[in-house]
Amino acid sequence: MSVYNFKASEAKWQKSWADKQTFKASEDVTRKKYYVLEMFPYPSGRIHMGHVRNYTLGDVVARYKRAQGFNVLHPMGWDAFGLPAENAAKLHDTHPAEWTYQNIDAMKAQLKTMGLSYDWDRELTTCHSDYYQHEQKMFLKFLKQGLAYRKESWVNWDPVEHTVLANEQVIDGKGWRSGAAVEKKKLSQWFLKITQYADDLLSELKGLERWPEKVRVMQDNWIGRSEGAKVFFERTDTDETLEIYTTRPDTLFGASFMAIAANHPIALDLAKDNADLKTFIQKCNALGTSQAAIESAEKEGFDTGLKVKHPFDNSIELPIYVANFVLMEYGTGAIFACPAHDQRDLDFARKYKLPVIAVVAPLDIVGTDQEQAWLDDFAQNSTEAFSDEGVAVQSEFLNGLGLKEAKAAAIAKLAEQGHGEGTVQYRLRDWGISRQRYWGCPIPIVHCDHCGPVPVPEDQLPVVLPEDVDLNVTGNPLDFHPTWKHTTCPTCGKDALRETDTFDTFFESSWYFARYTDPSSDQAFEAKKANYWLPVDQYIGGVEHAVLHLLYSRFFTRALKDCGYLDVKEPFAGLMTQGMICHETYKAADGSWLTPGEAEGRDDVTIGRSEKMSKSKKNVVDPERIINTYGADTARLFMLSDSPPDRDLDWTDSGVEGSWRYVGRVWRLFETFKNKLAALKAAQPENIDGEALAIRGRVHKTAHAVTQDLDKFHFNKAVARIRELTNTLEDFKLTDDVAQWVRREAFETIAVLINPLMPHLGEELWNMLGHTQLIAEAPWVQADPSLLIDDTVTIAVQVNGKMRGTIDVAKDCPKDEVEAQALALDTVIQAMQAKPARKIIVVPNRIVNVVV
Repeated sequence: MSVYNFKASEAKWQKSWADKQTFKASEDVTRKKYYVLEMFPYPSGRIHMGHVRNYTLGDVVARYKRAQGFNVLHPMGWDAFGLPAENAAKLHDTHPAEWTYQNIDAMKAQLKTMGLSYDWDRELTTCHSDYYQHEQKMFLKFLKQGLAYRKESWVNWDPVEHTVLANEQVIDGKGWRSGAAVEKKKLSQWFLKITQYADDLLSELKGLERWPEKVRVMQDNWIGRSEGAKVFFERTDTDETLEIYTTRPDTLFGASFMAIAANHPIALDLAKDNADLKTFIQKCNALGTSQAAIESAEKEGFDTGLKVKHPFDNSIELPIYVANFVLMEYGTGAIFACPAHDQRDLDFARKYKLPVIAVVAPLDIVGTDQEQAWLDDFAQNSTEAFSDEGVAVQSEFLNGLGLKEAKAAAIAKLAEQGHGEGTVQYRLRDWGISRQRYWGCPIPIVHCDHCGPVPVPEDQLPVVLPEDVDLNVTGNPLDFHPTWKHTTCPTCGKDALRETDTFDTFFESSWYFARYTDPSSDQAFEAKKANYWLPVDQYIGGVEHAVLHLLYSRFFTRALKDCGYLDVKEPFAGLMTQGMICHETYKAADGSWLTPGEAEGRDDVTIGRSEKMSKSKKNVVDPERIINTYGADTARLFMLSDSPPDRDLDWTDSGVEGSWRYVGRVWRLFETFKNKLAALKAAQPENIDGEALAIRGRVHKTAHAVTQDLDKFHFNKAVARIRELTNTLEDFKLTDDVAQWVRREAFETIAVLINPLMPHLGEELWNMLGHTQLIAEAPWVQADPSLLIDDTVTIAVQVNGKMRGTIDVAKDCPKDEVEAQALALDTVIQAMQAKPARKIIVVPNRIVNVVV
């Protein structure tokens, strides 16, 4: 028997899909739409296994929904701006555009070998002016709507890359890419007013029911809504007040000091005449503005010598410290410190020998003989702040109240005395979109000495990047261009300078999903088309984008709606976050990392644990090599079969080879019967019984179960069921006319079930059965309800929690029989690798988990 020629097959069907424009999408109001989108890639020049998994998941969903009759949009494009391309161009002595477009061509060719069902006519590239001219217009509309503005702000500054870093890009006080110590710097920046939508972004999270709970929690925490009080502390040296925000006004009587940020106006003013304070501020600035870096640093302060009066008791004066743990970007850049009930404040107070006054005590000791002893001991000896529920003590009019009541009473008193008021604050800050680099979308603003910042008129857009740029200058290359930045003011006509900052690349990725709905339009997109396709029904990407990209996209869609672009508010109805691809690591005796290929056959190799594939540890597998060796369908099958999509996947050569063997098995099964089945056109026999009926029941049950699995994105379970059905069909030996009819129905079913997962093989099998229509255009299988009812159940079989197959047993089958059948499965035997079962967990009628 011949061997499946996957290279010829995959090339043939890819050409057929392209020639027939099988996946071309268009609006059709008579059909229910389904928009599936994977996060588009940065064009690095080579796809990696993370790409393969991400795009395979999306393609399965797209093909499945298409088979179900949905009008499917499944596009692809390139997130092409950004500092990596600028740095790579420097390194390779080329232009970022040339570098980027070469990489796009290479990656596009690689993606096409995967057999992905993209509508390539909708391809977009964010670094092309046809794309970014529209976001320049959006920015001007945001400016008119008051959603964009300019202000001076403290930023994380990378002194090596000469650009602003987001807090998330500061790792342990260093730039995430350069490794340089990050500095704080005050710059004039452009901002988008995301805080205007804070309440809506937060409240609408609960409606995103098809998002992972962990992502919704992360966004909830990032927005960080809190209810508290604004408090004004009168300074003793001036008539001015120090404003703070607190969520715990009930603990004001426990205040022992005030702490202000290093860049608070009070600190900066004092530092003009105080060299020691100036040095301390510089030390604080070296921490950057990352909360993680600040929280992990040792708490340090500088006593300014200034004091404020307690709002409830003017006789109490509290010292003002400049502290390295207070951020100017959060709240007012100042806090009151209550050491007894905040660990950070307690650590600081113990270090600088400041009072610790407990103002909340455990309910069971309040009013007893133990109360005073507990308070005295806590003041002198406590090393851990008391943060449990309790009752207010040592707090005058608040004494005896619970936390909620004490907060309300404290706020009422502050308001009555004119020392404060209740308020709501958010952790979320407006989005700084200015970046000091060349390879980004130019901000369409002209700076005039007479008129100030002036928007570039729309009829002069796009503002296009100059091509003749020197990337080797220190700083932003646009600042040093001899002609590009020199222009005239659109308002007064006098000499002026262009804005040389470019947009943060999150700007491009915050609306690209809308551009896909109408990518060739002279407008950003036609509202009618956007409203038809949006929101994206299923968005797929890494959980690392859970906050910034997804939150910015949610904000952007709301802003576009308010500016009249579209009617949709939420961009992504469903979200799937796939896990990482992991591989064992290999080290030589000298401590150097080895690739899997380099490690093979060596005696001095130490095998480490399975970790995320990374270039630094060399535990990467080249997708191109896998596809060339085994085929795209094998790579896809392995990506789908080992783990649920949201979990990490351990790459193993044995797993890939197992997937390859299955591809060959099913092809040979069809090859054996193709001549008889392709010509079979008989109607359904009237009497199907015995083994043939049992086989037919198994086929329809599998079709029903796989449909449910795909609906729930349980792709690994679907694969296991299809494998088991293949085993059943291999064992089906009857060849009479009834059996052949049942076999053909079974083969057609398995071809359709396979198609979303392994589309080239699906087309090949469909063709073997004599079909002239593409299986990509064939409808999904419909299980016969009458064949789904019997006294057997299908039980999932796992090894160490990973799905390895299914078995059919009688309902309430004895435990020992279930165990015996599970252990007899070939896939289970292979997964156990000759190890004994330490434990077998049986959940009756549902699951068997073999623990080895």
